[in-house]
Amino acid sequence: MRVIAGSLKGRRLKTPTWPGLRPTSDKLRETLFNVLAPRIAGARVLDGYAGTGALGIEALSRGAVGVTFIEHDRRAQALIAENLVHCGIENGYAIIRATVARGLDTLRAHPAFAPFDIVLLDPPYDEPADAVLTGAEAVVAPDGLVVVEHARNRPTPESTGGLVRLRQVISGHSALSLYERKR
Repeated sequence: MRVIAGSLKGRRLKTPTWPGLRPTSDKLRETLFNVLAPRIAGARVLDGYAGTGALGIEALSRGAVGVTFIEHDRRAQALIAENLVHCGIENGYAIIRATVARGLDTLRAHPAFAPFDIVLLDPPYDEPADAVLTGAEAVVAPDGLVVVEHARNRPTPESTGGLVRLRQVISGHSALSLYERKR
């Protein structure tokens, strides 16, 4: 895995040495960030189910002002920290060790909470997307975007709560569903 573009282009990221973590492929990450390109500079980004931290690090490389990583697994949290150090990233990020649901609750309860411009969610492919989206709705800015990576054969809802799907991008066995707040 490597950083695709931006100030950290070409940096290799460490990958997990244990089973059960499915990092987003370079190809799918490139597709995602091509879609996000007009929104990324200056954005506040949430990387939920962060795994290796590749999505958040890519966002920082392309000009995001800050990234909050949420990851439950201690090994993955350590891997994110290693990748940030390896890339020379010293500030502009926070790592929350929690489930995404608990992490979102913690963020909303924090006095300095400000909504995120982009919420990136890469849950296990067997987790229902509507449950993931429900929590994300509360932390995305009014003009923000929520992106869920999922298996191509596991459809996501057209809308859920206050979010409506704008677009779906298919790449191999994976898909990206992009949501915004209903207007």
